[in-house]
Amino acid sequence: MRKLAYYVAVTLDGRIAGPGGEYDFFPAGDEQQTAAYQSWTTSLYPETVPTAVRAAFGLAHAPNRRFDTVLMGLGSYRPALDAGISSPYAHLRQYVVSSSLGPAVDPAVTVVPSDPLALVRALKREDSDLDIWLCGGGRLAGVLLPEIDELLIKSYPVVAGAGIPLVDGAFDPTVFTVAERTAFPNGVTLTRLIRR
Repeated sequence: MRKLAYYVAVTLDGRIAGPGGEYDFFPAGDEQQTAAYQSWTTSLYPETVPTAVRAAFGLAHAPNRRFDTVLMGLGSYRPALDAGISSPYAHLRQYVVSSSLGPAVDPAVTVVPSDPLALVRALKREDSDLDIWLCGGGRLAGVLLPEIDELLIKSYPVVAGAGIPLVDGAFDPTVFTVAERTAFPNGVTLTRLIRR
């Protein structure tokens, strides 16, 4: 069965964005450190690079290695939409969970107005060798926590103080086991955790 993996950047205090959805405060390190980090992460997960910048990263024709589907909340989708990009991951099947977004945003994007758990369960039953990427956000992760099989956490050395939490839901302690951890010279740590 396919897996749902939550691949996301997070601050030391567990925020995936600031109170207004800001994410430009995550420290990247110097140019050499940033290049090494990006090269490593894009080699593992090339499909997580938005379509508009794939060519700049040398990924214009890179095949999807891990995911063929992306699932986002409106807060994760909104920055692309505000920039005039209605299909940010055109190389993936795209689902946006939103009760306020109209269904005709883009023919390549499926708007899901309710019941994301049913959607994920149906996607997991599909016959595919690739998994489903939960791109964000925190409230959607809170709803989907029972179906999240793996966490791919990029932990940045910064404290936000306030903002959108990694998982925003009901109190539901869920144990994950660290499968691997990689530290980078720019201070970022990528940890892969699997549901126990």
